[in-house]
Amino acid sequence: QVQLVETGGGLVQAGGSLRLSCAASGGTFSSYAMYWFRQAPGKEREFVAGISRNNILTKYADFVKGRFTISKDNAKNTGYLQMNSLQPEDTAVYYCASSYSFYGDPRPHNEYSSWGQGTQVTVSS
Repeated sequence: QVQLVETGGGLVQAGGSLRLSCAASGGTFSSYAMYWFRQAPGKEREFVAGISRNNILTKYADFVKGRFTISKDNAKNTGYLQMNSLQPEDTAVYYCASSYSFYGDPRPHNEYSSWGQGTQVTVSS
């Protein structure tokens, strides 16, 4: 299975932007769909965005449409989540995940083949 490592989190003011990266190793990144999830303190982990292995299909949670963009550079074995117009409610640990088939709707977490360790995003008001 591919191993995933997220970077790019940090502290940003409301209205600001961050770009998260998800570096993959130990597998052929182009063979996997990629996703971003997030988990705020005391809340369930929730789906944020997903992209198919060939970058043709994308899926976004309603609460990030128009603000976040998911992308995947197979040549660099890296996926990205560009986050604009961040709000305090976007504060969470952000995780990337992978699957062999593209899931158009969120699945139980154990159906994703790999998970990263997460990166903290904090948005101050």
